[in-house]
Amino acid sequence: MRFFRKAAGAIREGLARTRSILGAGLRSLLAGRRLDDDLIDEIEASLIGADVGVKATTEIIGELREAVRKGELEKGEDAIDFLKSRLKRRWDEAPIDIAVADSPPTVVLVVGVNGVGKTTSVAKIAHTLRAEGRSVVLAAADTFRAGAVEQLAIWADRLGVDLIRGAAGADPAAVVFDAVDAALARKADVLLIDTAGRLHVEANLMRQLVKIREVIARKIPGAPHEVLLVLDATSGQNGLQQATVFGEAVGVTGIFLAKLDGTARGGIVVAIRDALKVPVKLVGVGERVEDVQPFDPDAFIDAMFAAESESASTS
Repeated sequence: MRFFRKAAGAIREGLARTRSILGAGLRSLLAGRRLDDDLIDEIEASLIGADVGVKATTEIIGELREAVRKGELEKGEDAIDFLKSRLKRRWDEAPIDIAVADSPPTVVLVVGVNGVGKTTSVAKIAHTLRAEGRSVVLAAADTFRAGAVEQLAIWADRLGVDLIRGAAGADPAAVVFDAVDAALARKADVLLIDTAGRLHVEANLMRQLVKIREVIARKIPGAPHEVLLVLDATSGQNGLQQATVFGEAVGVTGIFLAKLDGTARGGIVVAIRDALKVPVKLVGVGERVEDVQPFDPDAFIDAMFAAESESASTS
């Protein structure tokens, strides 16, 4: 059994900015030119500009130079397929599906800094699970901001899922304790826990997040089964620092890449994978609650490099 089993839809519109660099922009740059050192330098700048990251860019450009030296590539246009193939290779066989517990409930802890769209992302996950016939309990553990609890309560009512909440300012770990009990008693398939939008530089708040994780583990051995870090796709390289700190504190197992709109540079998924070995698992591609997709590396990279004509024909 797996969650988010439905096929992903088109993601090209969310990669408009990346596509302007690597799709139309790079294709225009390469058209009619031979691959020489100067052109390869320009390709390198395009990859960096799309937030692919220094590590991946350096390695791929090195492979490109070697292929040109051996005479395997000559035309600029041939570099597109070469770049796509090398980027796709960077995803190994590590699972990118949302984890599922051997016996319910599957506990999914959702973390992230302020303003990344975390609560809305939780609602999107809940909606998709409900659409697949799963029973869901939501835990409103962001007790530091009353508006967050009310926002999640509105979503819970709209989606028809149970919500466990505490009083304003209550101990978030106590709310989670009650939520785990409720999920067990109601035989829920999934417990989704929304946490405070913690600033990653605030050590005391990070300690509170660790406490929540410990409470879950004591109640359900092996849980949480998934720790999703919500990252704003428009934040670029800043997301790497967030992912690193959260990973050290609570063992992030996957990324929910939110706000993948026309301003985002999608190459950040490559940089995240290289730097952290943490896979992007879900992608938020719009404002509606339906706008979430399981991450598909091949489709994502194809969309990054799509020409405008390809985008128009698939939108």
